[in-house]
Amino acid sequence: MDTPQVIAPSRAPSSGVVHSNTRHTSRFTVVGNHLTQHSELSLTAIGLAAHIQSLPAGAGIGIKFLADRFPESEARIAAALRELEAHGYLKRTRERLPSGRVVTRTVSYNQPAGDARPIAPPQTQPQTRPRRRPRPVHLAPKPPAPTSAPAPEPPAPAPASRPETGEPAPVPPRPPLPRPQAHDLDRHRAATGLLADLRRHEPRLLLGEDDIRRLAPAVAAWLERDAHPDAVRRTLVADLPESLTRPAGLLAHRLTALLPPPLPTAPAEEAAPRRDPLQNCDGCDRAFRAPEPGHCRECRSDLKEAA
Repeated sequence: MDTPQVIAPSRAPSSGVVHSNTRHTSRFTVVGNHLTQHSELSLTAIGLAAHIQSLPAGAGIGIKFLADRFPESEARIAAALRELEAHGYLKRTRERLPSGRVVTRTVSYNQPAGDARPIAPPQTQPQTRPRRRPRPVHLAPKPPAPTSAPAPEPPAPAPASRPETGEPAPVPPRPPLPRPQAHDLDRHRAATGLLADLRRHEPRLLLGEDDIRRLAPAVAAWLERDAHPDAVRRTLVADLPESLTRPAGLLAHRLTALLPPPLPTAPAEEAAPRRDPLQNCDGCDRAFRAPEPGHCRECRSDLKEAA
């Protein structure tokens, strides 16, 4: 008789990860190991690519939108998107709509190097109508040519101007934040404290340490131009929009666009004319101004007449 074979159960590894998998039946996304185990992509780029592939078509994946959704900063998210573009997992193009607005079209590939293509909607073929037999056309006799010259035809409308290239117009860069002319440690500390204290006056202006560190030089530039801290605080807190999602961006815009000019230098004060001190007249004992003691004007005139 044959000896029965017994299959020993697989032993768990002594070190490393142990998988406890459950089969998914809904709400799952298939991601290739070429992405999750990529040797050149950063961990942020791999996670961002997996998140983008799990989103439905038409979902927003702008840098600001992702920065509000995840704790990573806009700089890290922008760098991760550039990594995915460089390795063929993402393609972004800018297009101009008929209304003049410039939008970004993003295509996500689940295979690197752009091997996959987005599935286009099926095009419905127009229904063909049966051809009809052409009817005979009876040409009318041509009218005699007019003796007078015909009226000139109106000029044809000029064709709509189209851009020579399909590239969208470049978006102007944002102006840089103002910076103080001279570095003052006390002024910088006052600017940092003003930004951190904004949440006491408006809870929606809760800023992180990175935002405070980035905006502090701009506030210091205001203080350098003799702007009172209370005036700076009122300018930053007043008339906030109802839906405030990026308080740091709003404050950066106000600090740049509403920067006050430097105060004009005060004119030098003119020296007041020197006045003679008061003296008592030796004749009538009246007070009069003169550089030295003596007689007043009336007494001097009387002395001249007596002489």
